[in-house]
Amino acid sequence: MNKEVCEKFENLWDKFPDKLDSSNNYQFQTENFLDGYCGSNSCDTDFEKINGGCLYLFNKIFGTSELFKSVANSNINIVEYIMIWLTYMLNLKNQVGNKTNPIFFYETTINNDKYKNSIPDVTEYKNYKDLIDKKKYFLDMDKKIISNFYEAFKLLCEMYNEFDDKTSYCSKSSEKANKFVKKYDELNKDHSITGNNSYNQLLSTLSKDYDNFKNKYNNTQCSKSSPLPTIEKTKISAQKTVQISEDTSSSSSITTRLFTVLSIFGAIAFFLGISYKYSLFGFRKRFQKQKLREKIKNIKKRINH
Repeated sequence: MNKEVCEKFENLWDKFPDKLDSSNNYQFQTENFLDGYCGSNSCDTDFEKINGGCLYLFNKIFGTSELFKSVANSNINIVEYIMIWLTYMLNLKNQVGNKTNPIFFYETTINNDKYKNSIPDVTEYKNYKDLIDKKKYFLDMDKKIISNFYEAFKLLCEMYNEFDDKTSYCSKSSEKANKFVKKYDELNKDHSITGNNSYNQLLSTLSKDYDNFKNKYNNTQCSKSSPLPTIEKTKISAQKTVQISEDTSSSSSITTRLFTVLSIFGAIAFFLGISYKYSLFGFRKRFQKQKLREKIKNIKKRINH
């Protein structure tokens, strides 16, 4: 994330606020730049408004190889923020029918040509739909959890937009940072979140982008007067690593013991085989001697007769 990306979201929030009005309708300003992203140059229905905002973000961040390199800094994870916005906005309205609003929107809107048009000179993705499909799990996320992630994301974006390294107004950034860290900690301590790989990925993206902002902030005089708080990173990865290590160690121990037991049985079988071989050889030798004695007796009998 960077200020350029957050400015795109700020432009969107200005023309298409993320709150419903008193009549439970989207507060979409008429005759604004988003109309150009609608088929009739006028976003009339709810889905057309959402679609206009979504296409605007993709066009301004991933629309060309130059934008992908300059605005997105070749970072596909920014799609996660677009998906947070998209899912959050769709969930503001009540579900109609058996399918959730995000799933219904995907099936009816994302499959059109504007999302499928190829983007030349980019190897990381084919088109907007390909980017969305890489993060499609957002469409199934819990509404309440998405709302909390959206709140954290918006605070982070406001920090990027409001910070100016040429001024000494630090209190606003510090205030937003404290709110962000508090919200992040709430998410990080929620076991229903830290136990989910998709949510963990989003936590990781948020923490990295906060650290990037903090590094930029620390290079100014603000860090002396209003230092920013440090977030506690998610521990789920470490726990999984330890668990995997323990499982591997346990498996290795079991394998070692099993190998030892099999080796012992193998050795016993080997020696029993040798013993059997020699005992069998001795039996054959005795049998041959007995046969020889019988032949000698028969010869003597014939001579005597």
